[in-house]
Amino acid sequence: MRLTRIFPILVLLALTPSCATTATTSTTWGTPGYDQVRYGQVTWVREYVQHEHGDPVGGAVAGAIIGGILSGGRGPGMLIGAAVGAGASQGHGESRYFDIAVQFQDGSQQIFRYPNYPPFQPGEPVVQTPQGLARQ
Repeated sequence: MRLTRIFPILVLLALTPSCATTATTSTTWGTPGYDQVRYGQVTWVREYVQHEHGDPVGGAVAGAIIGGILSGGRGPGMLIGAAVGAGASQGHGESRYFDIAVQFQDGSQQIFRYPNYPPFQPGEPVVQTPQGLARQ
């Protein structure tokens, strides 16, 4: 296959959006005395639901291009590639996490993040230890 036929296909493939992306990062810094025991009370709980959806159209386009390249532009290669690409990019998922705000007796406030379920309720007295939050 000549380079003039492959180059536009490669450019189109490079410009095709990805099928699905999700990124979450978190960093926590503490002040001196951060690892000491502190007493406080949960002030609020906030639930986050993160949805992840695939892009079957983008997957079909990418699959058709790859199928066309692999079959040399002949036969059902593009159709098969489109079907495989669309099917592979239909994934979806859901994850939950909870932020829990705690007002400490020293006047400071801190937010703690928990995956899947909230272990504490608003108004509940808690203690922060080097191992994390616990009920009083």
